[in-house]
Amino acid sequence: MKTALVTGAAGFIASRVCGRLLDEGVSVVGLDNLNDAYDIRMKRHRLAGLEGHPGFRFVEADIENLAEIAPVFGGGAFDAVFNLAARAGVRYSIEDPHVYLRSNAQGALNLMELMQQHGCGKLVLASTSSLYAGQPMPFREDLPVERPLSPYAASKKAAEVLSYTYHHLYGFDVTILRYFTVYGPAGRPDMAPFRFIKWIHEGTPITVFGDGSQTRDFTYVDDIARGTVLAGRQLGAGGPGHEVINLGGGKTPMSLLDFIAKIEERLGRKAEIVWQPMSASEMQDTAADIGKAKALLGWEPLVDLDAGLDASVSWYLENLDWAGRIAL
Repeated sequence: MKTALVTGAAGFIASRVCGRLLDEGVSVVGLDNLNDAYDIRMKRHRLAGLEGHPGFRFVEADIENLAEIAPVFGGGAFDAVFNLAARAGVRYSIEDPHVYLRSNAQGALNLMELMQQHGCGKLVLASTSSLYAGQPMPFREDLPVERPLSPYAASKKAAEVLSYTYHHLYGFDVTILRYFTVYGPAGRPDMAPFRFIKWIHEGTPITVFGDGSQTRDFTYVDDIARGTVLAGRQLGAGGPGHEVINLGGGKTPMSLLDFIAKIEERLGRKAEIVWQPMSASEMQDTAADIGKAKALLGWEPLVDLDAGLDASVSWYLENLDWAGRIAL
C-alpha cells in the first residue's frame, strides 16, 4: 500500500488511522467536510497533528456530494480507501435520520461508484457493534443483524449491504470493521468518555441514561487505528473477499458506573449523576468476540482500560485551556 484515501480524516478514529499510515510511509489524502456535528475545534486540533507531514494532503469535501469528491480520484487509483466518514451516535440519529442516511449510506455509495470508475479495489468500511442488538454475547460476525434499533445502525447496515454488491459486481476486496465503544485522547465530545471527564473535572452533574448497569466493550483508539490499517493490507487467500471483522476489547465489558468510578479516581472528584430513562434505541450490553480479528489480521488490543483512561484524562488536563471550553 503506497497511497490511501481516508474519509472523515478530522474524526476521532480516522485522524489516528491517517497518522499510523503516514508513520508506515503511506501517502494519505485525508477528506473531511468539517461539519458542526460537534465542536469544530476538536476536529481542527486533530488535523493540526497531520498537516505539515510531507505525505499528507487534506481535502475539505463532503462524501454526500458525488461531484464534490470526484476530483479527489483524479490523480489515479488509491491502493486502498478507508471510509471512516460517518454521522455517528444512536440518540442523535432519531432526531435527524435523513442526515444519517445521506452520509452513511449515500456517501458510501458515492465512494464505491468512484472506486469502480477509477480501478480502486480495496475498501475498508467502518461499521458498528450497534448492529448486534438482541443477539447473544459475545457478538460474533456470523450472527444475523437484521433488526437495527436506530437509524444510525440501519444506515451502517445499508452501507455494509452495498459493499457486498460492489464486491460481487466489481471484485472489490472489502473489509468491514465493526467497532466497539472507542475511547481515548481527543475523543468525540458527543460520546460519554469525553463528557464524563469534562463534567466530573468541572463539577457539572453528569447525565446517565438508564441505571448505569449497562456494559460496554471499551476499546482504545490506537488499538482501533492499528487494526484498521491492518485491514487495509488484508486480502483473502483466495482473492478478493468480503469480510466482517469485530474490533473490540475482547475481554470483560465494564459497566458505566464502574467506568465513571475510574474517572473519579483519576480526577480526585466525585460525580453528581442525573438519571434519565434509557432510550429504546440503546443496547444494554456489548461484548466482542475477536477471534476472527486474531486469525485474519493478527490483531488484538494492547492497551488496557486503566492505561487508556490514564492517557485520556492526562490529555484532557494538558489541553484544558481549550478542551475545557469545548461545547457539548
